[in-house]
Amino acid sequence: MSHIPTVEEVDQIAARTDAVIRNLHITYCYHQLALALTSRTGIAANWCTFATWASKQAGQTIRKQDLARTLENILRSAVTAQAADITSAARTLGSTQSPTEIQETVAELLNPLAAFDRASDAVGRGNKKVYEEIGREFARFSAMCLNDETFDAENLARFCDALRPGDPPDGQQYLRQAFGRYYQAFFEADAKTRAEMMLLANIEIGYHEQTRLQPEIAEALDAAFVDYQEFRLRFINALFPNRGWWVRLRLLFQLLFNRPHPLDRVFASIIGEARRQAHLLITEYMMTITLPHDVVLRLGSDIPAEFPDSLKELALADLLTLLENLDTTPNSPDGSGAVDWARLPDRLHFIVDLFRCYHESADLFEAPFTPEQIAALQADRMPEGRL
Repeated sequence: MSHIPTVEEVDQIAARTDAVIRNLHITYCYHQLALALTSRTGIAANWCTFATWASKQAGQTIRKQDLARTLENILRSAVTAQAADITSAARTLGSTQSPTEIQETVAELLNPLAAFDRASDAVGRGNKKVYEEIGREFARFSAMCLNDETFDAENLARFCDALRPGDPPDGQQYLRQAFGRYYQAFFEADAKTRAEMMLLANIEIGYHEQTRLQPEIAEALDAAFVDYQEFRLRFINALFPNRGWWVRLRLLFQLLFNRPHPLDRVFASIIGEARRQAHLLITEYMMTITLPHDVVLRLGSDIPAEFPDSLKELALADLLTLLENLDTTPNSPDGSGAVDWARLPDRLHFIVDLFRCYHESADLFEAPFTPEQIAALQADRMPEGRL
């Protein structure tokens, strides 16, 4: 059996302040925790199996530099396309700067890196938030329950007693139920019943996780927002450092008389494009998940897979009850694509079918990094190559 992370090791990783390195350690730790349970369940996905690849995808947003450069190039092209209008509008207010200087000012003030700073920060906080709670409980569960040779209700109760009753985001009742089902699965002889128990446990943890993550997910998806008034003020101060108050007063009077200045129309167009492009790019990286062998799932599209034979027809009563509330197409992955990833019901519908379709995928247990990258990480160095 590979190394099983301890609670102390999980706490040490969660305490790291470098979000990039912390995310890489979190991802690999999830992989180790996922493997640990297979000693009792066989190759059947547990929540950590999926968390490995979701955390690896989160790293793409956390490591934002390449994304910001891509967006910067796109926005500079958008500014260049409106160069004449920007220059003309600025000149009517008395600007003496050259067209190139005016364009550079607009491009710099759009600051695409700020959008990715906000998205990166939100995703990094969410990655840590989930790991230090759920990852820690998997480590504690492995230490307390993984090696039980017979069903020990008292030992399971000792584990569960440390989890808070009540619904998420504050309560941990779904975690209590889920780990109880994992434990039952250890001793379940019927393969189909065991698969349904584990699927139900995965969904219960997924429900808890996604409810807890709601603020960070909404914040990350809103990161593309560019405040119009702030941008306008900064532009005026940059172009008219000595007469900014006069320009602002003049623009205010024009707005009061319902006669927007050409500069306002140009700004509205540029900021609209900035928001659109930033949202598209952030969504591209937040709303895909890459599985082993470059299988890319788009969260807004239906899952391109089928349910395994063991989970095509479900019989477990608690599982069927939960699916009635979470899955509007319970017997098919059709319609699983999330219309709006910021909405909890949309996310859960996708996640439920993801868990069900890939429950028996051995590929998901492959290491998320190369041996060389893992060695570098364990030596506390930033790994090289594609991560």
